[in-house]
Amino acid sequence: MFSIKTYYVMAGKTGNTKMIEQFLADGMDHMFGNPGTVEQGFLDVLKTYQEIKYCLNLQESVALLMADGYARASQKPTLVQLHSSPGIGNAVGALYQAKRGHAPLVVIGGDSGVKYMNMDAQMANDLVAMMAPVTKYSTLVTDSRSLLRTLRRAIKIAATPPMGPVYVCVPMDILDEVNEEVVMPTSIPSTRVLPDASIIQSSAEMLLEAKNPMIFIGDGVAYSDATAELTQVAEILGAEVYGVEFGDFIMDNEHPLYQGNTGHMFGSYSHPITSKGDCNLIVGTYMMPEVFPNLGEIYHPDAKVIHFDLNSYEIAKSHRVDLGVVCDPKLTLQALANKLLELITEEQKTTAKKRTEQIGAAKNAMINADKKADDEVAGKMPLQMADFARVLAKKIPDNSVIFDEALTSSPPITRYLPPRKPGDIFYTRGGSLGIGIPGAIGVKLLHPEKTVLGFTGDGGSMYTIQALWSAARHNVGAKFIVCNNGGYKLLQLNIDQYWEGKNIEKHDFPLPFDLSYPAIRFDEIAKSMGVDALRVERPEEIGPAIDRMLADDKPFLIDLVIKGDINPDLVNKI
Repeated sequence: MFSIKTYYVMAGKTGNTKMIEQFLADGMDHMFGNPGTVEQGFLDVLKTYQEIKYCLNLQESVALLMADGYARASQKPTLVQLHSSPGIGNAVGALYQAKRGHAPLVVIGGDSGVKYMNMDAQMANDLVAMMAPVTKYSTLVTDSRSLLRTLRRAIKIAATPPMGPVYVCVPMDILDEVNEEVVMPTSIPSTRVLPDASIIQSSAEMLLEAKNPMIFIGDGVAYSDATAELTQVAEILGAEVYGVEFGDFIMDNEHPLYQGNTGHMFGSYSHPITSKGDCNLIVGTYMMPEVFPNLGEIYHPDAKVIHFDLNSYEIAKSHRVDLGVVCDPKLTLQALANKLLELITEEQKTTAKKRTEQIGAAKNAMINADKKADDEVAGKMPLQMADFARVLAKKIPDNSVIFDEALTSSPPITRYLPPRKPGDIFYTRGGSLGIGIPGAIGVKLLHPEKTVLGFTGDGGSMYTIQALWSAARHNVGAKFIVCNNGGYKLLQLNIDQYWEGKNIEKHDFPLPFDLSYPAIRFDEIAKSMGVDALRVERPEEIGPAIDRMLADDKPFLIDLVIKGDINPDLVNKI
């Protein structure tokens, strides 16, 4: 890390050098990338700066998703280096996920040079246009005198809420020129803004008048560090709390008022939840994120809707809002809690307490029913995800972090390993697959002292399985569990819903949902990339495999073969 005295660097260096020193001035000491020829001068200079760790990946989407994990855990701008048009093309899907999740990624990509841009040569393309739909800001440096100011602008945009990925194309000839710019830290503006007292007053009055207040929250709560304030507001009101479109920890999963998340795929699942309240408080998210959302009214016709968010675009984007406020969630929720405590009557306190007890009792009954169902099939073949999660919960260290891309296998994980505090868990988001393994590696790089476990599926893992090689190369001791059910289980569940909605009789799933033939041996793949692994197929193998996984701080993979709806013989006849 640079000292203050070395921020202002002497002139006479090329853009390759000055760009690295700009990143160091901004505290960016990890770079996730995959090299190309047009970045050769920059990467040649990089080796002289031991302050930056270059995390080599074998494919651009892996680098992007690894950086996504690092950025989400640090909530700071994180550096990604990609190649020209083929490289950024490979990363577009992963960038979409980063944009939906507001990851502050600073993506730099090389190009052969400004002087070649009219030649339509090999790898030529409109790189800025390619990246614009999946970034918060996309630009090209066209003059060496504006290299550093453009980088600082991009870093500022990435880090200013609502955060998001940015792309800067840095042509090779611009970087090779002598750069006279001064290196200085990027200025990130504060967004800790509090609404007018009258707005807090109106919000408190509407919520206290409600007979059934509801709260819907997302990553804006996490990014603002507002979990404690949110919980206090929920407790004062006795309001159910649902997560909407989130990828980070937002509330203690064991709290009686926390009810999990609304639907991801179908608005018909979410509508009974969103329509039952008479006053809805939305904080740090938007309504609603399903793939097939409800096109009509999602709230009760008489319900009031209040929305607090730093992202003005999300307020009243698709559904009505009675009171929308651009504000910092943490400061605003604390002010709201104070005002609620000032205005609440004894009768309202009693009602809120009773409501909390009823909500908590119903939640416990559901959890107990799920655990009872787990007990009925425990120890039987084929393995259930709950068998593994129950044993893991007894052995996992207290400082553990889970990166959860298990999707259909996720419920048992949070049932037996409920996240309790910020940093306990990160989830996939954005609808794309492949972040489970690289995301866990990114978190482990930031927190080498913690046990980091990445859960993924057999389908999702194959998008980015090359990340195992990077874990071995850089000796990143993350742990990986592939929930291997032999197919795209989520697609099977979704088509069940489709058939039901269209009154189509249930029948065999489409064979493209089946991954059972030829069988993928994830343990053997891992070993070929330098990561030790075990395959678990029987109940008695679970405990020893977990013990082996947790025995040291080296990367390790468990190929967990669990129940699936598969037809390998039928697939083999294709």
